[in-house]
Amino acid sequence: MSRATRLARAEPETAPGRSVHKNMVRVPGGTFLMGSDDFYPEERPVHRVSIDGFWMDEHPVTNAQFRRFVKATGYVTVAERPLDPVNYPGADPSLLVPGSLVFRKTSGPVNLRDFRNWWTYTPGASWRRPEGPGSNLGGRERHPVVHVAYEDAEAYARWAGKDLPTESEWEFAARGGLEGATYAWGDEFAPKGKMLANTWQGQFPWQNLKTDRYEGTSPVKAFPPNGYGLYDATGNVWEWTSDYFSTRHPDEATKPCCVPRNPRVDSPERSYAVGQPGAHIPRKVIKGGSHLCAPNYCLRYRPAARQGETIDTSTSHIGFRCITRGPGFPQIEPGSRLSSCSPASSLGLEGHDA
Repeated sequence: MSRATRLARAEPETAPGRSVHKNMVRVPGGTFLMGSDDFYPEERPVHRVSIDGFWMDEHPVTNAQFRRFVKATGYVTVAERPLDPVNYPGADPSLLVPGSLVFRKTSGPVNLRDFRNWWTYTPGASWRRPEGPGSNLGGRERHPVVHVAYEDAEAYARWAGKDLPTESEWEFAARGGLEGATYAWGDEFAPKGKMLANTWQGQFPWQNLKTDRYEGTSPVKAFPPNGYGLYDATGNVWEWTSDYFSTRHPDEATKPCCVPRNPRVDSPERSYAVGQPGAHIPRKVIKGGSHLCAPNYCLRYRPAARQGETIDTSTSHIGFRCITRGPGFPQIEPGSRLSSCSPASSLGLEGHDA
């Protein structure tokens, strides 16, 4: 099959006869404190945000669900397509082949400032072959799908008649009604010694004690849900959101009338990682942390945690889940400004660094 034919077949379609709200949870609207002043700089400052109600998938999209989408549409993921050398100046030509980033556990302590010590671009790795050639999805049908880039998640959502959540929608839902709590279940990481999410226990990236019983991804619903009935709200896999990344949150509104309502960041302008590899590629916000987050590295298995990820990136620890904003909930159109104050405030950009 030619490349043109494959990409033409990748155009998604609405899933016929599908009950949109099946396996979804109703998340009520409300005003909450978004962000955290206690951990990483990009999570600051804490600020109030108002969110209208919506429906959210009760767990991340699984391999079985993604397989149905691919079977119905013939979709080809970013990791399965050839790479254009124009987009990767200076890259090793031998790596400009279909593939994805795979985590490799190290044999001992390494420099934590260099992610190349544990991430390897692996030709042939994809959602079908999570560890690369020779691996498969056997026994992992109910694990979250991984090795999906942003456009892959967006294509699935469109086919399913859904959307990807904004960052504020995702965080509001992940908190499960617990205002200001550190974790999706409260302020204590392992109450009475019970592990409540799939994270890394031990010294990353070489010692995983598997106190939570898992090394790598885990089946969805392996841990208790949060207060809204959402599973894997944190840990297991990072999840894509529709917002572009910026290095800090907007400042707290000075008046109740100015609290942003349903904010979204539609412009990629502030998302570029200037001076870093891939600086020309915009970044979207990913949320929730993953099974690779550890106390000594990436303590981000928290609702407030956030990172920017380039939209062309796929890895063995990023997945997604979807939402719908109807019936009964207002729809947010791209570029909408629902705050009663300035457009910059409603877009979540006010107070950001240049």
